[in-house]
Amino acid sequence: MMIVARILGKPTISQMTYHDFVAAITLGSITANLSFNSSVGVWNLITSLLIFSGIAYLLMFLAMKNRKLRSWLSGKPTVLIQEGKILESNMKKLRITLDTLNQELRSKNIFNIQDVHYAVLEMNGAISVLPKWESKPVTRKDLHLDDRSEHIFPIELMMDGSIIEANLKDNNITTDWLHAQIKKKGLSIENINYAVISSDGSIFFDEYKDRIKHPVDKE
Repeated sequence: MMIVARILGKPTISQMTYHDFVAAITLGSITANLSFNSSVGVWNLITSLLIFSGIAYLLMFLAMKNRKLRSWLSGKPTVLIQEGKILESNMKKLRITLDTLNQELRSKNIFNIQDVHYAVLEMNGAISVLPKWESKPVTRKDLHLDDRSEHIFPIELMMDGSIIEANLKDNNITTDWLHAQIKKKGLSIENINYAVISSDGSIFFDEYKDRIKHPVDKE
């Protein structure tokens, strides 16, 4: 199953479309039978697993080449709110209630449906929302804040007390530089559990000893 999952790729794992959902459910059922059902021959189950995996991969390949087939296999996004108006016909066709729509909007931190300009039900079942202009959150651009500082992808330097040599090499970071940063913080490398260069360029160190007198422990 690990090999099959690797071949079919991440979309199947995340069940992004109808096809991915069916493939994931079916492969899971076959695997469960292979593990626990002693009344069915092992080779029959392995054969079914390989055949279905081949069919799923073939359909994914064909869907990439043919837009009409991709639309049939994966479905298409559906507009639920257009220019602030709820499209009842689309809601009814998809059997989505206003309660469900409001719930999804609240998960997007939108509590007033009148603040929505467009709402689209994506192929994976999630709802994408475009708020009305006056309801959009204020950005740095709106405030004319000219902060051009570069934000980078976080770089993990240490994990579980071990230096991640590959990350250091890929980013031209030396162990001497890392040791110097640790020394600058007055820390010891033996006591560090996790170290990362954050997206703003600052370095965060987490020690094994947290020095919290009353740690919160919620069961």
